[in-house]
Amino acid sequence: MDRAAVAQAIGLLDLTSLSGEEDDAAIAALCAKASTPAGPVAAVCVEGRWVARARAELEGTGIPVAAVANFPEGAPDPDRARRESAAAVADGAREVDVVLPYSAWLTGDHATAVAVVAAARSEAPVLKVILETGALKDPDTIRAAAGGALGAGADFVKTSTGKGPPGASPEAARIMLEAVREHGAGGFKASGGVRTAAQGAGYIALADEVMGPGWIAPQTFRIGASGLLDELLAVLGA
Repeated sequence: MDRAAVAQAIGLLDLTSLSGEEDDAAIAALCAKASTPAGPVAAVCVEGRWVARARAELEGTGIPVAAVANFPEGAPDPDRARRESAAAVADGAREVDVVLPYSAWLTGDHATAVAVVAAARSEAPVLKVILETGALKDPDTIRAAAGGALGAGADFVKTSTGKGPPGASPEAARIMLEAVREHGAGGFKASGGVRTAAQGAGYIALADEVMGPGWIAPQTFRIGASGLLDELLAVLGA
């Protein structure tokens, strides 16, 4: 990646910490990293309990806070998705990453899965729906789930929680990007195991191929990762 490509990738990054072991100091350090010599990241993504702290740490930067909801197991519970999304927004989140009930989807209960997305949509200014493609596996299933999420109001479809099943893959990403293209609106987020600059560049190139040059922007494309920022800054020597 050249310097311009690295700077672009940083601006598309959802800087993430979802280990469950965070404390105040860790959240403060995460937010301090979000403003880089190459510009700000797209968002900082944390658990709901850390939204208020992250929002305070990011005050004045213009960097939004994203919170996960229905995470990580993807419960078939629209009320939970609505409640957690509403609480995160009340604490200052501008984006919500909600987990699709992928187990329900796999059993054919698409109505409940879509209801979870719609419930989060009712509260979230920007909604990303995590499909957990490593669990869905089958290309047709991934395509259908992406279409269902987009039809229920998702602003982005996202590959993975990063917990348990295999994370992002180029194969799943291509299917999801094609679903976005077919839907005519929406965005894509790669997350789960994206650790190197080369991997990040691969997803950017794939989106350019499927969606066409000029489509990629923070409003349409994100990469969710915890360690990738350090790799990108190392390329810059920053």
